[in-house]
Amino acid sequence: MIIRMEEGSSEEAAQQLRFQQDLEEESRTLRIRVKNRRKRYLDLHPAYFSPSLELADPLLYDRLIRRFQTPTEREVEGRSKGYSGILEADLMRSEAKVAALAHPSSTTMTYKRGPNGEIYPEEKDEVPANKEDGAKRWRREMELRFIRGDDEDFDYEAVDQSEEWDNRAEEDREEEEKYFAQEEPSWVLDDKNAAVGMGQPIVKGETGIQDF
Repeated sequence: MIIRMEEGSSEEAAQQLRFQQDLEEESRTLRIRVKNRRKRYLDLHPAYFSPSLELADPLLYDRLIRRFQTPTEREVEGRSKGYSGILEADLMRSEAKVAALAHPSSTTMTYKRGPNGEIYPEEKDEVPANKEDGAKRWRREMELRFIRGDDEDFDYEAVDQSEEWDNRAEEDREEEEKYFAQEEPSWVLDDKNAAVGMGQPIVKGETGIQDF
């Protein structure tokens, strides 16, 4: 009787473990699907990365984009924002810089003051190599921000819960890779014809789904 109870308890624990693993796998799959949908949305909506996105991180935009803009480009961008938009961006940039100086670890960009109040220049690895590099870094940071769900003005539910943004071809490819990664070849061994001097069976062929 005691043995049967122990066996029953062991089986119940195993079932509970499998159930928990299934839940974790399902949750992981859902998280991946949501991130893939958000990524695909951005791929199909490049207009998301418009100049108005500067307000998402004014300091980062200033360091990666504005520093390379010509006077003409700034003028064109200013007209697209409007006077109120320019004032808002300038104000947010100033406030963000003050916050970065007070709490360096809480921002993506580092700003440090010297003993006389001067602001030290950026670290070498924080300086873009050129305009293209700056634009690439900016887009990458904004893409990660969007995929994390940090854009408070965006309706993520409309994307996260819609199959419209599924990349079926990519999902099928990932499932296929996962399937074959889990497959183990089953070799047919000829015990009668061991390798000369080695005493090892010779592989004659492979059976199972991977046979040709």
